[in-house]
Amino acid sequence: MAEERNQKRPDGGPELSYKAAQLGAQEVTEAELKAINKYALEPLNADEVFTFSAILCDNAIDRQFEQFSPKALDELRKLFVGRTVIKDHIARADNQVARIYATELVDTGKTLPNGGGAYMQLKAHCYMVRTESNKDLIREIKAGIKKEGSVGFRAASAICSICGTDNAKSYCAHWPGRTYAKDGGAQMCVFRLDGVKDAYEFSLVAVPAQPKAGACKSYTGVTEYAPEEIPAEDTQAAEKDKAKAAALLLRARLLETKNHNH
Repeated sequence: MAEERNQKRPDGGPELSYKAAQLGAQEVTEAELKAINKYALEPLNADEVFTFSAILCDNAIDRQFEQFSPKALDELRKLFVGRTVIKDHIARADNQVARIYATELVDTGKTLPNGGGAYMQLKAHCYMVRTESNKDLIREIKAGIKKEGSVGFRAASAICSICGTDNAKSYCAHWPGRTYAKDGGAQMCVFRLDGVKDAYEFSLVAVPAQPKAGACKSYTGVTEYAPEEIPAEDTQAAEKDKAKAAALLLRARLLETKNHNH
């Protein structure tokens, strides 16, 4: 669940984050059909629906050098139940192809590095109605052609592991993924997502996120660019002066998003 990007919502609302997801086909059981029919106006039978699963995200440190807390994953588990599945993050009624009818936290049996605890994944179960218009999409999901996805959500907090600043409310001078001196040693900066304000949708996409990890990030409605996108002289000055670093980061976050919108 590595990559992520941020962009404005189609309805003009607050910016949200995206993380990659992966799909997998599954069989329809009686228990699943019962859960599905909670969302249907008329009862559906097993022959009328196609179900698939998606790993939405996990609690590992990703390529954005972010990490969901157990609390955040559990909040996402609750919020994504009943959410729509669309194509390419285009929020139109005609673009809705499926709906999430159940979610679960999966203990993979693996552990995170450096004593980070159990490695957990958030899994969603989705259903589609079998129609003439989506039979090709169902076939492509079954064949593994359509297997990538992306989830849209809004983080409530992003806590810097170096200084403890909540970057959803303020800014600190630390870049996720860089190493800083802390407690007498070197420590990599990680932003820990400790809460979720909302979960918007799950989308089927060709490329779940921008290929360049760390290209942009947003927690407060403006855009942040990666360190390598800031002029070298600014980066050097920022490293010498923490106060100036915060100002430089703020300036970067206020730049236009034309380099990463699609």
